[in-house]
Amino acid sequence: MIPAAAIEAAARRIAGRARRTPVLTDGSTTYKLELVQHAGSFKARGMLNKILAAAEHGLPEAGVVAASGGNAGLAAAYAARELGVPAEIYVPVTAPPVKVAKLGKLGARVSQIGEEYAEAYAAAVVHAESTGALFCHAYDDPDMVAGNGTLGLELLEQLPRGFDTVLVAVGGGGLVAGLGAALHGRAKVVAVEPRTARALHAALEAGEPVDVPVSGVAADSLGARRVGDIGFRTAVEAGIEAVLVDDQAIVEARRRLWEDYRLAVEHGTAAAQAALTTGAYVPALGERVVVLLCGANTDPSTLA
Repeated sequence: MIPAAAIEAAARRIAGRARRTPVLTDGSTTYKLELVQHAGSFKARGMLNKILAAAEHGLPEAGVVAASGGNAGLAAAYAARELGVPAEIYVPVTAPPVKVAKLGKLGARVSQIGEEYAEAYAAAVVHAESTGALFCHAYDDPDMVAGNGTLGLELLEQLPRGFDTVLVAVGGGGLVAGLGAALHGRAKVVAVEPRTARALHAALEAGEPVDVPVSGVAADSLGARRVGDIGFRTAVEAGIEAVLVDDQAIVEARRRLWEDYRLAVEHGTAAAQAALTTGAYVPALGERVVVLLCGANTDPSTLA
């Protein structure tokens, strides 16, 4: 598990660069609106921390390289632009056009390789090795996870009366690992995955990270074929529960978040809400639940 001191150091490092995102409470449920973070997702926290930590020892002239289904690449491109370094982002050809277009607007060079994240990842690793660029892993990196964990510290400050549980969508495990470490002993973290992209669930069943097939409406953001080692170890050490939701529940939860709150979120983000609306996670009487809405890089026309 990432040490608390590393998360606290990350909070100091990214202060004034990452947004302090608001919370919205409705009854016993609170929504953490991380969808309004820079570059449209929580990953800006981890990428800023990763690149700033590396900059303390000097960044390579080749800049940074990342592989992504979209959001990690956007975060890397944003952080690189803010810090004045070049960024090369590898995404699969299946990445949503809205994310690819935004990468270009952020000034990154974009290479589309393969049908899945794993293929884009392999190409990004080759590029980093050949150029000397700083490789920024989308989720399985201590500095990335520590930066993501600043979300947990922020929640503790914003909800001083406390909360019991945080529901968080899981892909590669970088966010759940950060939250699990930051909130360990303070609140329960529940991992939510699509049935068709269940890398953490499968790893917990097998006792180790294993490859899983990936498909479904949330595959662009939750489509890691294998959960990261840090995410898996944290889930085991912190006793994180993992629940599954189906595609139709995700679609409906996303639609309801728009209709009820006018929040335009990605399908992957809506998975956390779907755990509540379908009963995949049933809070106890009086349980104070936080639903982390972690990304907004979506085409809002699909909400009509």
